[in-house]
Amino acid sequence: MSRFRACSLNQPFLLPPTIQDWIPENHLARFIAETADHIDLTNILNKYQRKDSRGAEGYHPLMLVRLLLYGYAVGIVSSRDLEKATYDQVAFRYLAADQHPDHDTIANFRRNHLEQLGELFTQGLELCREAGLVKAGRVCLDGTKIAANASRRKNMDHEKLQQQEAELKAKVAELLSEAEARDQAEDQKYGKGKRGDELPKELADRQQRLKRIQEAMERLQERNKQKAEQAEKERAGQKASEEPLSEAQRKLWYRARKAAEQQQGEINLTDAESQLMKNGNVGGYVQGYNAQAAVLENQIIVAAEVTDEAADKQQLVPMTAKVIQGLGSAPTAVLSDSGYFSEEAVSDESLKGIHLLVPPDRGKPGEKLKATAPRGEVAMKMRKRLAKKAAAKVYRLRKQTIEPVFGQIKEARGFRRFLLRGLKAVSAEWRLIALTHNLLKLFRNKWQKSAPALAVAAV
Repeated sequence: MSRFRACSLNQPFLLPPTIQDWIPENHLARFIAETADHIDLTNILNKYQRKDSRGAEGYHPLMLVRLLLYGYAVGIVSSRDLEKATYDQVAFRYLAADQHPDHDTIANFRRNHLEQLGELFTQGLELCREAGLVKAGRVCLDGTKIAANASRRKNMDHEKLQQQEAELKAKVAELLSEAEARDQAEDQKYGKGKRGDELPKELADRQQRLKRIQEAMERLQERNKQKAEQAEKERAGQKASEEPLSEAQRKLWYRARKAAEQQQGEINLTDAESQLMKNGNVGGYVQGYNAQAAVLENQIIVAAEVTDEAADKQQLVPMTAKVIQGLGSAPTAVLSDSGYFSEEAVSDESLKGIHLLVPPDRGKPGEKLKATAPRGEVAMKMRKRLAKKAAAKVYRLRKQTIEPVFGQIKEARGFRRFLLRGLKAVSAEWRLIALTHNLLKLFRNKWQKSAPALAVAAV
């Protein structure tokens, strides 16, 4: 007769259970827990200082940080999904110490400490440095479009905003008149000073929407002003170039300019700082942000920022500055695609001494030049640099170094849309993504060396 182990769900424990028995020794959750213990949470804890000790005890920030770090690492970022996971998934239950913060608690913690959570990226980079994963060398720079928490159907141009503003003003005036008449009638019926003076819900909602539209109109006007100044600057730079544009170049430039003008003339009412951007990898357009990353050859992210500019042209100088800050010294070389090239950026004083490999032309270096290729002296020097075999060989490393990073973030971890809204918020969220990417690299490097047989499905 076969013998089986007992599997009764009512079997009592003979000894007190321990949380440490819930997951394998080499599990990612255990690594996240130990990493969180080494992170300085002073800036978050300082926000909890009270004048007295009244009130119920709150959930410990360390536990909530553990949940968020592990959640972003395995692609679970919604506060409701995180709450559910503390019941359904043993790794989350382990990290929560068998506690179950509700989704409001998790969402409020992330919202209230977003800036401090984004700053943890620097501490994660230091942990990678201690493990020998961060060394000054070649850095690859690129950007990827991440969808905003907003629908492109909520985009409106200035004319549509004005129309809606006028309609809402008329409706608000009508509702205010009705409310005033009702107040007078109730005063006569119930007496002066009685309750009933609250704004009707319909009026409050319309007033809130009117305010959002007026703010959107102001932001759109400011954005158009900045775009016009940038276009004038680029036009002046083109006039100063040594050779005039060909007819083909002029037509392409004109079409690109018209497309940019059409896009900049709209603003999104859900997330006013997001933009309608062309998604070059998959085609079409996405309402979102341009997420920037600079990575070493071992794919450690040393700089992560977000911009609302669809093009990368303005990002070479500020991103290299972030790289220097992250490394503690200048990289030996910076590799990026042609979208980052401008004669002004490549010639910037702050980049002197750094070997730049930034092609002026689209396509592979050495191929037939595209019609939009810059033709100034700086561009010609860069072409000659990239034409050398040694430089071309190094430049080929760019695509295989940085594009897998975006692939791992978007495909393996499923992060294709920001959860939060506004440039400041999504910038912090992107740094959280970069932090957990580096922690996964550190986990593979440090922990799986000691026990390679224990694979973690989430990584």
